[in-house]
Amino acid sequence: MKGRVLVAGFATRHVAQSAAHAGYEVCAVDHFCDQDLFWYTKDRSRFEDLDALPDAIDRMCRSHTFDFIVLTSGAEDLATNLPLCGTPKERVGRFLDKLDIQHFFEELHVPVPRLVPPGEYPVMVKPRRGAGGWRNTVVTNARQLAAWKTLYPDLPFIRQEIIAGVPASVCCVSDGNRAKAIATNEQLLRGNEDSSFGFSGSVTPFNHPFRDQMVDVAERIVAASGCTGTIGIDFVIGNDTPYAIEINPRFQGTLDTVETAYGCNLFQYHVNACAGILPKPQKPERYAARTIIFADRDMTISADLKHLAPNIADIPWAGTEFEEGDALVSVYGAGTSRSEALSVLDKNISTVRQYMR
Repeated sequence: MKGRVLVAGFATRHVAQSAAHAGYEVCAVDHFCDQDLFWYTKDRSRFEDLDALPDAIDRMCRSHTFDFIVLTSGAEDLATNLPLCGTPKERVGRFLDKLDIQHFFEELHVPVPRLVPPGEYPVMVKPRRGAGGWRNTVVTNARQLAAWKTLYPDLPFIRQEIIAGVPASVCCVSDGNRAKAIATNEQLLRGNEDSSFGFSGSVTPFNHPFRDQMVDVAERIVAASGCTGTIGIDFVIGNDTPYAIEINPRFQGTLDTVETAYGCNLFQYHVNACAGILPKPQKPERYAARTIIFADRDMTISADLKHLAPNIADIPWAGTEFEEGDALVSVYGAGTSRSEALSVLDKNISTVRQYMR
């Protein structure tokens, strides 16, 4: 065992799994505590709202001693007395606010959608804080903007130029001064009316004509950020260039497809980068795809789906109740080409859906 690590945040299964595969003993504080989180952790604790996360961490620390803590989504700027493996609180805060990110990109002179003044439409409306893109919305007039404000009252937001293109990302690791791109990813978005821009999966690698340009921009952004560990840069690839959209100063939702495609361990890359060691470039071994299945109605999954692993992850407990729109389970596919990976993914989705009628 390399050491005992506490992984804490809204969703931790992917990070806990990577840490366990890297040889660490893992405990987790997590909102979901799905079945497979139990497979990779010595102990785990569930919390309901992010406000309850600090107390949940304190309880876990009273039961175990830890060599360090890794913070995931929703916990990036949490104060902790444990040694932190990642970007310090005093630095990470700037990259949790989309307006600050916008200004940072502009300072670096990287292509970024411009901020749109009030009264100009159509625009992309984004909450200044939050991950996953769930509340991002295109509004075409003042009435639609008022409806969005009613739905999310008192929520600070930015108005951004709409860039048509392909959503993508680059996974990097950084020692705080240097950055190395690990993988490029095609991002899959949910695409329905309520959550059109919500993250719902990825395909890795992403071999786009602008790939090298995207990698160069991402490495420049991450190196300039001063963040440490694994960092993701989101893009929209327009007709003329990749436009930087966001910085994710945390483990990203693409972790599973990156590790499968490249045969690497991102948790160990993260730990090494925080110690000043960056990996050598690797070529992908295969294509990997992941998608999240969402509930199309209020439902209860009565079947135990664990026998479908490793083709699925984030496995709910039998009898778990879901509301319409909730994430149910992650499904995977892999192959020697993008089309083969997506074909395997489709077959696995069909298998999973048999248990959701």
